[in-house]
Amino acid sequence: MFLGTYTPRLDVKGRLILPAKFRPQLADGLVITRGQERCLYVFSVQEFERIHEQMREASMSSKQARDYVRVFLSGATDEVPDKQGRVTIAPMLREYAGLDQDLAVIGAGTRAEIWSAAAWESYLQEQESQFAETDQDIIPGL
Repeated sequence: MFLGTYTPRLDVKGRLILPAKFRPQLADGLVITRGQERCLYVFSVQEFERIHEQMREASMSSKQARDYVRVFLSGATDEVPDKQGRVTIAPMLREYAGLDQDLAVIGAGTRAEIWSAAAWESYLQEQESQFAETDQDIIPGL
C-alpha cells in the first residue's frame, strides 16, 4: 500500500528518485500514466494489469469509455527503477502534469501520484477544509 507525502526533486534529465518506502513495491517495474486533476498515476505492473483487465470490460460502444481508455493508455510508460531508485518521467507526462523541479509524491493506496509541488499544495489547501467538514458517509464503512 502506498502511503504518505514526499517531496523529491526532478533532475535535469527528467528523473525522479522514488521514495524509499515505495521502492520494494515498484522494484520489478511500474507504469506511469496520466491521472485526474493533472497529476500522474504510478502503478506497480501487477496493479496496472488488474486495471487494464477492468478496462477491457468497458463497452466499446461507449464513446466516453473509448475516450478514457485512449487517453489513459496512450500516455502510459513502463519503467524499471535503476539501482538508486530513479525512474525517468517522459516529457509528455511532465508537460501534462506541469512538472518542474519541485514535486510532491503521495501515496494513494493502490497507486502513488506525482504532482507539481505547487499544484499539490493548492489542491490540498482546497480539499483539507472540505475533508474536515465532511459529515456524510462518502466512503462506505468509514
